[in-house]
Amino acid sequence: MWSGIASVGTGGSLHGLETAARDLLRKQSDYERRPLDQIKIIKIDQHSLDQLGGFPWDRSLYAELIASLAEAGAEAIALDIILSEPGRDPEADARLAEVIARYPNVYLPAVFEFEQSRGSEGSMKTASVIYPAATIAVNEEQTGHINVLLDRDSVVRMLTIGLESEQGRVIPALSVRMANALLGPDKQIRWDPARLDWYRGDERIPVNGSGQVTTEYYTAPQEEMTAAAGYDAQSFSDVLSGAIPADYYANSVVLIGAYAPGMQDEYLTPLSANAKMYGVEIQANMIQSLVNGAFYTELPYGAVYVFVAAAVLLAALLFDRFRGWGTLAVYLVLALLLAGGWMMAYITASVFIPITYPFLALTTVMIGAVSAHYSAERRERTRVTEVFGRFVPPSVVSELLASGVDVKAGGQRRDVSVVFADIRGFTSMSEKLQPEEVIQVLNEYLDLCTRAVFAWNGTLDKFIGDGVMAIFGAPAVLPNHAEQAVRAALQMKREAAALERRCMERFGMPVTFGIGIHSGPAVVGNVGSEALRLDYTAIGDTVNLAARLESAAKAGQILVSREAAERISGIFRLEDLGEIVVKGKAKPVHIYRVEEENGEQGECTGDEQ
Repeated sequence: MWSGIASVGTGGSLHGLETAARDLLRKQSDYERRPLDQIKIIKIDQHSLDQLGGFPWDRSLYAELIASLAEAGAEAIALDIILSEPGRDPEADARLAEVIARYPNVYLPAVFEFEQSRGSEGSMKTASVIYPAATIAVNEEQTGHINVLLDRDSVVRMLTIGLESEQGRVIPALSVRMANALLGPDKQIRWDPARLDWYRGDERIPVNGSGQVTTEYYTAPQEEMTAAAGYDAQSFSDVLSGAIPADYYANSVVLIGAYAPGMQDEYLTPLSANAKMYGVEIQANMIQSLVNGAFYTELPYGAVYVFVAAAVLLAALLFDRFRGWGTLAVYLVLALLLAGGWMMAYITASVFIPITYPFLALTTVMIGAVSAHYSAERRERTRVTEVFGRFVPPSVVSELLASGVDVKAGGQRRDVSVVFADIRGFTSMSEKLQPEEVIQVLNEYLDLCTRAVFAWNGTLDKFIGDGVMAIFGAPAVLPNHAEQAVRAALQMKREAAALERRCMERFGMPVTFGIGIHSGPAVVGNVGSEALRLDYTAIGDTVNLAARLESAAKAGQILVSREAAERISGIFRLEDLGEIVVKGKAKPVHIYRVEEENGEQGECTGDEQ
């Protein structure tokens, strides 16, 4: 896709990004863009308008100034003012015509009008050419066009070397006429009708389909002259009055043009997004570009397509080999190589290669690769979860998948709440029931326990015969793990009521839970054989005490230790049962019975004895 867009040079706003990047690339230091001393500007500025009166001026003023400059030894003089209509004073026109005829190095502008606006290369067709008025009698060899053709963003970046008149004659730009005055005989810029191309000496000028080349800018808009920057620009009235002597312009090319905002000859350039440059300044920069031979070419369309396609192929191959941060690292390296190649092609070979389109292609491939990697990982994650989710808690599966580490023995110290739940009366029931009935009842009880644990973000550690061990607070960290553990226990108790009634109806005996909960530190992790089997579990005194509390709980009771009770105080209504002696503890343990959540009505269903 991006290869096609780049090869045809379209893309809407992307064209703006491309040209903005090139503008940035073309910015030079003051030393690099040092203006030629031989190019000088005489400004028709506000000071001159104040001194000589409102515009347009009497043409005898131009005749007088041009004659003095030519006599003083100026190499060439260009009047960048359109004089397409006869002046108010025929004698002034005649005087100007006489001066121009006397000095063949004086040039006046011609303006081309086109049948349609510029939409793409090769779309310009001349409708007419506006020459200087007949009363001035300028021959064609002393004219040059001054058409400034704007890019899509209204910025002047290109110089149109020459345009073809309606009679088929090629008229060079005014800047070409002036540049030839500074170039030697072997470097003259000329149109070769046999080869239908422009040449600077023997070197072909790489114009595009509209006869344009990129203009280098050596000054910023309206830049004042310093030792290293700005063209020498003086006021028209100062030169005319002799305040600046005419011989100051000897051996120079002189541009005379508008330099005041109200004269409507201002344009945006790549050097400034806001300040506009006067047309006469643009002409000066174009002259220097031609003199310096600063011509930049575009990478041919076919090469653009191959370049972008190669970048995409290389990126796809590399992204397929790397995952995660490796993909980002490869992307950054390729982006830097692309930027480096883009800069080197401009600096060393004067070639503009596209940067926006290959960069977007690279980004597209990277996003596609990341998406593909993510989809593959999601499929693998789903497969692993489906395979192991029935045996290992989903939270453990998620942690193992997210960590990306191998499953191996080891653990870490965590603050957790441990729940033990055991079925009361199940042993006596199993003696009277068939094995199939025993399994059916046991599965129903264990299923409701599992659902309760998972509903409150717990980890189902293991089934112990007709009992259950669950952990809250590992592997997923739960700040309120004691509360979550109690809520799971209450859910077990509530849901066991319906099952208890069915057992009573079918077998004539009740079956219910005794539950113990303790909160504290434990070592949680994978325990077992790395080669054969690992179990995710918790070990430590916290686990042992929770098991002892479950043993002490009567049918339908939920017993919690003081440590757990302190964490859920105010959330649940607790009954203080005092201290009991448990196996393995030298000191008695203070216990509480959970009755219900504060605000609930009535007791939790369950058989309490």
